[in-house]
Amino acid sequence: MLQEKYEHLKRILRDLESVIVAFSGGIDSTLLLKVSLDTLGPENVLAITANSETYPQSELKAAVEVANDLGAPHKIIDTSELNIPGYSNNDKDRCYYCKNGLFEEINPILDQIGFKNIVYGLIADDINEYRPGARAAVEQGVRGPLQEAGLYKDEIRELAKILNLSNWDKPSLACLSSRIAYGEKISIQKLTKIELSERYLLDLGVKQVRVRTHGDIARIEVEPEDMNFIIQHNKAISEKLQIFGYKFVSLDLLGYKSGSMNKALSKTLQPNHP
Repeated sequence: MLQEKYEHLKRILRDLESVIVAFSGGIDSTLLLKVSLDTLGPENVLAITANSETYPQSELKAAVEVANDLGAPHKIIDTSELNIPGYSNNDKDRCYYCKNGLFEEINPILDQIGFKNIVYGLIADDINEYRPGARAAVEQGVRGPLQEAGLYKDEIRELAKILNLSNWDKPSLACLSSRIAYGEKISIQKLTKIELSERYLLDLGVKQVRVRTHGDIARIEVEPEDMNFIIQHNKAISEKLQIFGYKFVSLDLLGYKSGSMNKALSKTLQPNHP
């Protein structure tokens, strides 16, 4: 089954002929970039990474390293989500504004270099999640080949391991704004304290972490196996996060859950099916 999906992915990319890959450095976009390079050749592929306030600098550095390892043509563009009208209000369409703005930045580059398509790392798991950014992709004709090939996260990791990708087991990545409760205004100060807090916890050895932000409260999400570590070091962690700007620091006993902030959205919202 995995081999069939892999071959399907290559057929999709061959039909696209030339692609700009919206490249975050996460495992999904890395696999997409790798297979694009193998299928189309580096002369028909360009990876573009957006450097912005919502993208941790450590992730930018990692993306550059991965692109270099793959031998991919790579371009970094400076963007600012906070300058996109409506984005900082942090309503349910925040990700729509972000993706729409990103694709608007990439489209002129597509025309300049004469390539035919933009692709990004949408995956099959996203079908059942609230992903307003997928709506922006559909509107702008941006393709999600991994989803089109029916590839789920576990399969992507397995395929990435088979292809010897260095980041095959890298924890999932999401923009820093996804840590801020919907309806709470996004600011550079909040993004900075989130980045500092998560970097601190990662440097302590925690593998997967989100510092969800509710006003002055930090709600730490980690995998269940790391909860005892957080509790054992609660005093030092609380003091450090208070230095970064939080007044209260808590541990979510349900553990890490991708997209957990979406629970606060109306139950009437339906997943996107691009």
